[in-house]
Amino acid sequence: MAAIQTRMQFGMGANEPLCIYELCNKLGIKVRFVDINIEGMYRRGADPRIMVAAKRPVARRAFTCAHELGHHVFGHGSTVDELEDDRSKDDSERPEEILANSFAAFTLMPTVGVRHAFASRHLAANTATPVQIFGVACNFGVGYSTLVNHLAYGMNDLLPVRATELLKSSPKTIRAQLLGKPSDAPLVVADGQWSAKTLDIEVGSHLLLPKTVAVAEGVMEPIAENGSQVLYCAVATGIRRAHGPNGWATFIRVCRERYVGMAAYRHLEDNDDEDDE
Repeated sequence: MAAIQTRMQFGMGANEPLCIYELCNKLGIKVRFVDINIEGMYRRGADPRIMVAAKRPVARRAFTCAHELGHHVFGHGSTVDELEDDRSKDDSERPEEILANSFAAFTLMPTVGVRHAFASRHLAANTATPVQIFGVACNFGVGYSTLVNHLAYGMNDLLPVRATELLKSSPKTIRAQLLGKPSDAPLVVADGQWSAKTLDIEVGSHLLLPKTVAVAEGVMEPIAENGSQVLYCAVATGIRRAHGPNGWATFIRVCRERYVGMAAYRHLEDNDDEDDE
C-alpha cells in the first residue's frame, strides 16, 4: 500500500513502469552514484540523500535506490547497506530490511502492472520461458532474478518450484540464447509491448529493438540484425527518442559506464556537479 500511495501521490500511476530517480526527485531526495564498495546508503535529515554504488549493474542500482527510498518512507534512521554477498543472514532478515525490500519490489514492479505486462504479451508467469520473463524484467528496469523472486514470493503468481527452475538460467545464458552466441555486454530487450516511457542503459551495453522501431542518431549504433530485431550498442551519453508503429515510443537514456555523480546529471556528456555535495 505504501508503494502504491507513494507512486500515486506524485502522479506516477499505480501500474506502469517508473524511473525511481525521478520519484526520489519529486520527494526532494537527491541521489548520487558513488564509487564505494557497498550497495547503497540513506542519510536521513532535513536534506535527505541516497547514495548508490556506481559499480553495480543498472537494474541493481535502481532496486537499491528504491530500497533506500523505502527506509525514508517508513521513517527509518540513516542506513548503510553492504554488498548483498557480504551481508549476514541476521542483517538481511531485520524487519526494516525486509520492509524496505518489499517496498522496493512493489514500487518498481506493481502487481497490476506486472500482470498486465504478461497479459499483453499473451504470457502466463508459470509457463513463460526465461527469455520471455527477461523481456518483462527489462520493461520494468529490474533484474531477471529480481522479477522471478517477486513473482513467486511477492505476488504469488509463480510456484516456488517453477521459480527454482527459472533461476537456473542467468542473464548470461539468456543473452546467449537471444543473440545466438555468448556475450559479456549487458543487454536490454524492448519488444513491441514496451510500456515504459524511458529506457536506461550504459555506454557499451546492447539493446535489442524491433526492426520497425526508429532511433534518433547520436547515442545508439546498430551493429547486427537478429531476425525481426536489430541489435544496437550504446556508444555515447545522451537522450534520444525511439518510435515505432501504433504509438510505440520511448526515450533511450544513455549514461557513462559506472558513472559517478548526481543521478539527475547521468545522461549529460559533461558533469560538473560538485556544488551539489
